[in-house]
Amino acid sequence: MRTTLDLNDKLIRELMDVTSAKTKTDAIHQAASELIRRKKLDQLKSLSGKIRLDLDWKKLEQVEILHQASLRHRRHGHR
Repeated sequence: MRTTLDLNDKLIRELMDVTSAKTKTDAIHQAASELIRRKKLDQLKSLSGKIRLDLDWKKLEQVEILHQASLRHRRHGHR
């Protein structure tokens, strides 16, 4: 998407330096991606202690092992 922006030249040069971007577009894409990643991490961090999961990991692991064995058995049985 082509967009016209009025950006501070010094800021863009510094952004290109710190990101090692070859183009302004690449620098902006990297910066936007990083900002989005950090905001998502902040949202996850804000959930700390607010969600309670009552999971029995040993039982879940056993179910997964049985499921994988079943898949292997089916694959070998259909040859």
